[in-house]
Amino acid sequence: MKSIAAAVLLASAASAHYTFPALIHNGQKTGDWEYVRKTENFQSHGPVQDVTSPLMTCYASGNQGAKTLSVSAGDTVGFTIDPDIQHPGPMQYYLAKAPSGQTAESFDGKGNVWFKIYEDGPKFGTSVNGLSWPSDKLTQTTVKIPTCIAEGAYLLRVEHIGLHSASQAGGAQFYLACAQLNITSSGTKTPAGVALPGAYKASDPGIEINLYYPLPTSYTNPGPAVMTC
Repeated sequence: MKSIAAAVLLASAASAHYTFPALIHNGQKTGDWEYVRKTENFQSHGPVQDVTSPLMTCYASGNQGAKTLSVSAGDTVGFTIDPDIQHPGPMQYYLAKAPSGQTAESFDGKGNVWFKIYEDGPKFGTSVNGLSWPSDKLTQTTVKIPTCIAEGAYLLRVEHIGLHSASQAGGAQFYLACAQLNITSSGTKTPAGVALPGAYKASDPGIEINLYYPLPTSYTNPGPAVMTC
């Protein structure tokens, strides 16, 4: 009986995990892992929990055969979610511009190159648990490419942080992926960047947090502020 119960618990835990396999561009879905680097969890769907891990960059070793999609600044882009967002927590998006001489496919995303273009947070006192999150149960997520950024090759990084077990350091679960883009733009801005890993600490208030007792009355997203044009 114990082995059966353990198997049920294991299956339940696995089913609560998720990936971001396909890119969405102006409402059109591409193939799974066609423009998104195939993540290490493409089968397990499991999270990264060590904020110092090199997997925090893109959760992938190299570009894994992904192609690069051409888009324009101001376009709506995003990711499908397999199967859906199943944990409470924030959604965040980053961009990183490839250095001169590199392509989106060759760029490893290392160094102080990532700038945030979107974050969301909870509403308070609107659910039985005291918090509600805009990303709950989403099967896809999108964001607009800032119109002011400079033209070039980029990595687009989506990140969702599961905070259901985050009451102690190392409990937060990071689900993420990177897509490869060539962005056409008349803008000139390349914001200052942070390193991923590097920008987060396990003890950051938006990463180590008890969602259930005492109920939070505020939330601070980890990482830098969202860029402005």
